[in-house]
Amino acid sequence: MYGLLNIDKPTGITSFGVVKRIRYLTGVKKVGHAGTLDPFATGVLLVFVGREATKYISNFSDLYKEYFAKIKFGEKTDTADLTGKVIEEKPIAELSIPQIEAVFKNFIGNIEQIPPMYSAVKKDGIRLYKLARKGEIVERKPRTVVIKELRLLDYKKPFLKFSTVVSKGTYIRTLAEDIAEKLGTVGHLVELRRMRIGDFVIEKALNLGELDKEKIEKYIHNVE
Repeated sequence: MYGLLNIDKPTGITSFGVVKRIRYLTGVKKVGHAGTLDPFATGVLLVFVGREATKYISNFSDLYKEYFAKIKFGEKTDTADLTGKVIEEKPIAELSIPQIEAVFKNFIGNIEQIPPMYSAVKKDGIRLYKLARKGEIVERKPRTVVIKELRLLDYKKPFLKFSTVVSKGTYIRTLAEDIAEKLGTVGHLVELRRMRIGDFVIEKALNLGELDKEKIEKYIHNVE
């Protein structure tokens, strides 16, 4: 068996945890994924089954990704999401929709992002999140990423909802923190859902908890 699966990753499991589950269900040892999702995040995760499929992972990693996200303003956490501890609090100014939309325009196009400490980026061969867990903070070089679309969906203080389409390597947690800073406060993500990778959409994603070998054989996509 080989091919590609569009999985709706549930919250509370790592992307590698999904890979392990697919290995168990299929009996195939060579399984990988494109585009890591944080454990608290949900949504489209492309899983590649079999050696013939995994060699194409890099082709899919470069595709644009669409996300739904929800920020809570007023509190900054060490992980930039709801799983971390609050390390800073700041008042929230009265914000209008036009003000927020004006700030959003500053993020469209090529922007510089500094990877968060809680990330899989390596520093001297060590994953940043491993250093962060020891309380270490190291200098990180900014990276150029592309924000293709950024749209305000709703704002009810202290929560802001938005959708965005981004390039490979974009951290939505960092984007959320940067948006909060531009609006004069701090913030962190309380919800993140990946809606699409390229043409693979959440509406056609498979529920991990309902999968068995028979369903996998039925819904697996050919990869070329």
